[in-house]
Amino acid sequence: MDFQLSDEQKMYRDTLRAFVDKEIVPVAKEWEHSGRYPTEIVEGMKRLGLFGLAVPEEYGGLAADTVSFALTFEEISRGWMGIAGILGSHSVSCWMLARHGTDEQKQRYLPALASGERRTGIALTEPGAGTDLQGIRTTARRDGDDYVVDGTKMWITNARYADPLPVLVKTDPKAEPAHKGMSILLVPADTPGFTVTQDIGKLGYKGTESCEVVLDGVRVPESQLLGGVEGRGLQQALSSLETGRINIAARSVGIAQRAYDEALSYARDRTAFGQAIGEFQAVQLRLAEIAVKLQAARLMTYWAASRMDDGVRMDTESGMAKIFASEAALDCATDAMRIHGGYGYSTEFEVERLYRDAPLMSIGEGTNDVLRGVVAKALLGGTASIG
Repeated sequence: MDFQLSDEQKMYRDTLRAFVDKEIVPVAKEWEHSGRYPTEIVEGMKRLGLFGLAVPEEYGGLAADTVSFALTFEEISRGWMGIAGILGSHSVSCWMLARHGTDEQKQRYLPALASGERRTGIALTEPGAGTDLQGIRTTARRDGDDYVVDGTKMWITNARYADPLPVLVKTDPKAEPAHKGMSILLVPADTPGFTVTQDIGKLGYKGTESCEVVLDGVRVPESQLLGGVEGRGLQQALSSLETGRINIAARSVGIAQRAYDEALSYARDRTAFGQAIGEFQAVQLRLAEIAVKLQAARLMTYWAASRMDDGVRMDTESGMAKIFASEAALDCATDAMRIHGGYGYSTEFEVERLYRDAPLMSIGEGTNDVLRGVVAKALLGGTASIG
């Protein structure tokens, strides 16, 4: 059992940390509150090759191991979680395309996606279907050599930049069970009838857009069917969400780390009754609690990531890591705000953004209550065990 990062992983983390401290931390607060799109940060991520995290080397990607994948989202989220969203949806989609796409689809898209020349996302959720993806209503009707797509997608990250955008559809709405009639189509951004209609206002998770996308009679060639086979869409999407849960768990660790950093600094610098507030036991107990939850969340996230690198099925491990880390992030952000007192509620300090960003981590890539059910079924069914 080795709980240490390799020398290569440490070097990679240090490079990321330097980038975040120089390019993200100084501007995050101002840009987040003004709603400014982080164009310069995106360009910096391109230069580092981060858009190729989940792309095989033969297509120009980094083909990063999963622990390094997690490190990326932890470090970026420490600076500004919304920026991690830009890279997160892109990486989940790239991983899905690399694993399930046809040779022609991979050759056409992956090199440009790896460089950041193209970006992508993934369109699963709808106004009436979030956790229950089998309840989607977007359909793709076959018409000659094309599919004609009609429907609406919600909460789509990178919607204004994704080209192509993988869209989960029902190619056979009457199939029983429903997942046998579901497929994924790679929809080019310039296709007539494909419209990004609005940006959805959010409590947190600023910096990247979350949009409503309408598909009205969108004609997509059959060559854009992911993998070239109908009826595999839900399995393709769910397999990619295993990496997505590592992504969310790592983002949660980044939020918790920043909450710890801010709370520790404030406890040392802020004085009350003639001494630093860190000298008071009540503050010390909160700091210790933040540190314990942070480190436990980090270790669980790296553990799940390392299991994926071992090539084993790890939906249980990724689910457990996502549950624990996301709830730890919210606890840490809340305790950091309490340590800051009134200043924690002020937009002049970083902790209020952490407090707004953290709740999404318990919702994204499967709500925590749903994932608890997944974990429990795996334990009861004998496909996973503890100890």
